[in-house]
Amino acid sequence: MSHLHFDVVVIGSGPGGEGAAMQAVKHNKRVAVVEQFNRVGGGCTHWGTIPSKALRYAIYQMTEVNRNPLFRDCGVQMHFSVAELRRSAQRVIEQQVEMRTGFYERNHVPIFSGRAAFLDAHTVEVADGTGVKQKLTANAFVIATGSRPYRPPDVDFGHPRIFDSDTILDLDYTPQSMTIYGAGVVGCEYTSMFRNLGIKINLINTRSKLLEFLDDEIIDAMAYHMRDLGVLIRHDEQYEKVEPRDDGVILHLKSGKQLKTDILLWANGRTGQAANLGLEEIGVQPNQRGQLDVNEHFQTAVPHIYAVGDVIGFPSLASAAYVQGRFAATHIITGHDECALIRDIPTGIYTSPEISSIGRTERELTADKVPYEIGHSLFKHLARAQITGRQVGMLKILFHRETLQILGVHCFGSSASEIIHIGQAIMSQPGDANSLLYFINTTFNYPTMAEAYRVAALNGYNRLF
Repeated sequence: MSHLHFDVVVIGSGPGGEGAAMQAVKHNKRVAVVEQFNRVGGGCTHWGTIPSKALRYAIYQMTEVNRNPLFRDCGVQMHFSVAELRRSAQRVIEQQVEMRTGFYERNHVPIFSGRAAFLDAHTVEVADGTGVKQKLTANAFVIATGSRPYRPPDVDFGHPRIFDSDTILDLDYTPQSMTIYGAGVVGCEYTSMFRNLGIKINLINTRSKLLEFLDDEIIDAMAYHMRDLGVLIRHDEQYEKVEPRDDGVILHLKSGKQLKTDILLWANGRTGQAANLGLEEIGVQPNQRGQLDVNEHFQTAVPHIYAVGDVIGFPSLASAAYVQGRFAATHIITGHDECALIRDIPTGIYTSPEISSIGRTERELTADKVPYEIGHSLFKHLARAQITGRQVGMLKILFHRETLQILGVHCFGSSASEIIHIGQAIMSQPGDANSLLYFINTTFNYPTMAEAYRVAALNGYNRLF
């Protein structure tokens, strides 16, 4: 069997793989990409971020019409099934695949379809679905194979009423009730989506709080809003067994509770896809979560083999994966990188309303005895929010009492994932440029949601005197 040689071989074409491939080829390296699926884009494009957010937006559009008195008074009501709402997601996926395929074609990066496995530290074998095999050798490799939903062996995911976060997007009817086991980001996002369709939701949280990595005030606001919409949240629960039936699913909890609903969505944990890559043979051992351990340059135990994205675990964000891929490629090419630039990564949680944050929380600042102060802006007081009718939410700025340095920004409400980047830009400035005074002295367009920064900054500044 002949082989082809490249400077860099990237395994996986999701955000991490794409970032690595594009960065390397722009530096005149000969690059190849291996993709197991028959189209590029990875889980982000086909099963995760893109289809779920497109479905969310379709649901949002429908509920906005139904809640708008202008339409309601005219007798206009929109009711679509999950299957009908998913059609818009499929259109977006096709656009994304076409666009990303074009990236590789224009940059002359060949894509090898099939499963890659290391034969030695500089060689992978790619086997396609027909049994045809191709050897690729390279000076360096970037593993960007992503993750998949964790499936406990005692849960029958082949049953038509039991889903995980990949298969739920194939739901072709609208159930009346649903249990979501797992209240992480995925569980909370799908809770918001399906509740907005009028589905009764049981949200089972294995911990004592929702999304414990967030600021406590944001957590409390989200939990209140979910309950206000009718979501039943159960904290500190563990499953005993899952009992599928013809007419529904019964979730047996260790506390003795039994919850019967039309369907069950298992959203508790993800597993890195590092198995069956032949890594153990070359001295790279995945951990018990199927993830690869890397150093600050994204190198595995074998220095010329890098790993980025969900396969290395936290923060498991598409945005972070892309930047990690770029920095890994930069390190391959130059021997150094600027990974310090991704120290503060914004979180974007697409519940309804959205949540986004960057920097430190009150809990962390209190534990470290940092003298901080708080600036608040409630969306219901902003003219733009009143005009659009999206008044649920708040912006919260945490800043140092003495230096006025911005320490954290936390947002809950419409467009939170967009609003957060204003705070991110100021936090990233060196020295005195990172200051609460920027928001006080800057003229914001009026009326805008961005004006929340000025309101919050003045609110916080007034607390100092």
